Amino acid sequence: MKAILEHATEILLLLFMTITFLQSGLDKIMDWSGNISWLKEHFAKTPLKNMVPFMVGTVLVTEVVAGLLCLVGMYLLLSENNGKIAFYGAILSCITLLMLLFGQRVAKDYEGAKTIVVYFIPAIFLVFLLQS
Repeated sequence: MKAILEHATEILLLLFMTITFLQSGLDKIMDWSGNISWLKEHFAKTPLKNMVPFMVGTVLVTEVVAGLLCLVGMYLLLSENNGKIAFYGAILSCITLLMLLFGQRVAKDYEGAKTIVVYFIPAIFLVFLLQS
């Protein structure tokens, strides 16, 4: 209980990142063709139009790895007071969000890009909290 109280902010943010990225990765796995179809349309008028499956696969891997690192990192932070893996998860979360932001900007989906910023703020704050 003491560890939870000492790291409450980090734990809550790690839970947020875990839920966000594992759910998003699971969605891509469960509806791969639907996601690919929608994104091919989304990127149809961009230089990235022929790279959609590769980009979705890359984002899928980074999302799942980020979510798992945050989950394992949260456990290690609580059990061993070691935030190293959580820190790596937070950094990969930021990198994943920057990849998504790049895609939204290239597609000129500025509203979608604004949404990514909402996720980036807690992710970068988590990096800040876990730096040591």
